[in-house]
Amino acid sequence: MRNQFSVKCWLRYIEFKQGSPKPRLNQLYERALKLLPCSYKLWYRYLKARRAQVKHRCVTDPAYEDVNNCHERAFVFMHKMPRLWLDYCQFLMDQGRVTHTRRTFDRALRALPITQHSRIWPLYLRFLRSHPLPETAVRGYRRFLKLSPESAEEYIEYLKSSDRLDEAAQRLATVVNDERFVSKAGKSNYQLWHELCDLISQNPDKVQSLNVDAIIRGGLTRFTDQLGKLWCSLADYYIRSGHFEKARDVYEEAIRTVMTVRDFTQVFDSYAQFEESMIAAKMETASELGREEEDDVDLELRLARFEQLISRRPLLLNSVLLRQNPHHVHEWHKRVALHQGRPREIINTYTEAVQTVDPFKATGKPHTLWVAFAKFYEDNGQLDDARVILEKATKVNFKQVDDLASVWCQCGELELRHENYDEALRLLRKATALPARRAEYFDGSEPVQNRVYKSLKVWSMLADLEESLGTFQSTKAVYDRILDLRIATPQIVINYAMFLEEHKYFEESFKAYERGISLFKWPNVSDIWSTYLTKFIARYGGRKLERARDLFEQALDGCPPKYAKTLYLLYAQLEEEWGLARHAMAVYERATRAVEPAQQYDMFNIYIKRAAEIYGVTHTRGIYQKAIEVAGGCGRTGIWVGGYGGASQLMSTCPALPPTQTTGAFWQTWKDFEVRHGNEDTVKEMLRIRRSVQATYNTQVNFMASQMLKVSGSATGTVSDLAPGQSGMDDMKLLEQRAEQLAAEAERDQPLRAQSKILFVRSDASREELAELAQQVNPEEIQLGEDEDEDEMDLEPNEVRLEQQSVPAAVFGSLKED
Repeated sequence: MRNQFSVKCWLRYIEFKQGSPKPRLNQLYERALKLLPCSYKLWYRYLKARRAQVKHRCVTDPAYEDVNNCHERAFVFMHKMPRLWLDYCQFLMDQGRVTHTRRTFDRALRALPITQHSRIWPLYLRFLRSHPLPETAVRGYRRFLKLSPESAEEYIEYLKSSDRLDEAAQRLATVVNDERFVSKAGKSNYQLWHELCDLISQNPDKVQSLNVDAIIRGGLTRFTDQLGKLWCSLADYYIRSGHFEKARDVYEEAIRTVMTVRDFTQVFDSYAQFEESMIAAKMETASELGREEEDDVDLELRLARFEQLISRRPLLLNSVLLRQNPHHVHEWHKRVALHQGRPREIINTYTEAVQTVDPFKATGKPHTLWVAFAKFYEDNGQLDDARVILEKATKVNFKQVDDLASVWCQCGELELRHENYDEALRLLRKATALPARRAEYFDGSEPVQNRVYKSLKVWSMLADLEESLGTFQSTKAVYDRILDLRIATPQIVINYAMFLEEHKYFEESFKAYERGISLFKWPNVSDIWSTYLTKFIARYGGRKLERARDLFEQALDGCPPKYAKTLYLLYAQLEEEWGLARHAMAVYERATRAVEPAQQYDMFNIYIKRAAEIYGVTHTRGIYQKAIEVAGGCGRTGIWVGGYGGASQLMSTCPALPPTQTTGAFWQTWKDFEVRHGNEDTVKEMLRIRRSVQATYNTQVNFMASQMLKVSGSATGTVSDLAPGQSGMDDMKLLEQRAEQLAAEAERDQPLRAQSKILFVRSDASREELAELAQQVNPEEIQLGEDEDEDEMDLEPNEVRLEQQSVPAAVFGSLKED
């Protein structure tokens, strides 16, 4: 070999000799390592080849010892190489040489720097766990935790698996108390606490070095949202330890301290299960050993204890809710109901409630506790105690004035129930007396005792008592005081006025209405105005008509459209009964403009009906026209006016509306009208207008074609069928020609008047009305020639000859001059 100190040359040489016998190959490696003892590549390949040579041999073969010696010689130079140490340790583990392997691991840890230990420990720990040598493994894990304390969970799991629970609990307690510990498994501190509690509570006989009670109670102070599980763990610890009375004490303490319904449910269910298991165990023991008198007594005691626990559940649950919110009024009432039939407990509960509940933090109405407390004494015949309770309640600084007002009202009702009427009046007068320091009703900075004098509830009750028990002057003074304080409601004003009216003080009652009107605005004043006006009209009728009109004008001034209808109808009724008809019509006219749009239709109907009853039907034509202008639309209203001209004019204006409103029903209605009341010319005019409207709004080819097909009756088929022989012409032009042809045929085939069903009627109007109508000029009148008039006269059938006589000139009036 030219360069015997070159590693590459030796590696090429060895690779070339791979097919040689193993002794020859080993000799080459030995020669190379003799010259290059510090070559990692040569040692690594050599040791790998030697391990492969003995891989399939028995571990007792002497060749294994030769390979081990070869590894030992390598570590003289390669003791800093962790890969060689790992391969050697794995080789020893395969041989099953425990002590030699353990010592080799220790040598590797001593030889390698600390930064390389992390490569050795995983294999070392796997070796320790693979053999049932807990003491060796524990010592190894302790050394490992000094290097990697974050792996404490792995050690704890091993201790649990090896049944060394005491040390596992110690290690777990250390981990839980270390705030800097971060779980590799992603567990939270609470989860670790829960594991610790389960471990120490379920194994009380194996965990001796820890104070279980102190540990779990420490968790109770730290994890307040999971108290139920921790309390159950502590009780379970004492149950497994055989301290049953101590476990029962823990359960009782738990159900008296938990703050949530969930925790209470967990603890109570566990407590009930514990009592059931105790009863079942006692019964099983008694059945096996035979019953004795002491066993029967003990069993009855346990059953009674279990029944009492079940019966206490609603009360215990109520206690939990009150611990959550001690100012919850409704829960205090429920607690009193749970003590039904036990007066002493009820009194204690009420006393505790009124002392605990803060009116400014209360949920509900705190005054109900005082009222219910007094009612309890009253129901039991202790009126003096009830009065004392209510008197104390009037001195409580409630949050709302209404609470104190309710207490004063209850004081009055208490006296009324026992027929102490004078005392009831005295109490309510005391409540409404002016305080030394007045305050506004909603001034929160002042106590409610300085604001209760403005409470409408107290004043209303006082007014009712004064009406029933007092004098007229005292009652009037109370109502006046309410109005002066400006706390009255519309109902109070109406009640005051009705009270005065009952005592025949009519003008005073009207003044009360006016005072109330000055206090309120629309819409609150609506009821006052309605009552006032009704009472005024009922009292005076038409004797003070101008005053009534002024009142109505005041009421309508600023009245919203929503409330105007009632007032206008009342106003119009006044004018109809006591005033002038034209004034009533003027009121109706104003009403049609003042009411809401949705009420205009009803208002116009009332207006028209009243006008027809007062002035006659002819007077309603203008109203109808205005109604149509305001409300829109078209109809047959003109027929009922009594004159043909108005209805005809109305009908002729409707086609000017959009085509959506000129439907077939409209044309049929107009046709029927003309047949009954018109003549041949008016029918022709109606048909002319109809064709004009159709031509204006319907110009589509499809529509025209369908109309022509409908008129012809026999013209069916395609467009070319309308003009056979002219298929080369434009389709549109064909349609136009066909339309002209059909129109000419329709005009030529128009039935004669004698053959039609048109009925001619004569108007029953008087000559004066005819003269008036003659003077009216119809802007849409069609001028006909004299020849046409003569033809029309000639066509009239069954003409009756009448004897002509002279008519006095006074009959024609102004027509004579024309």
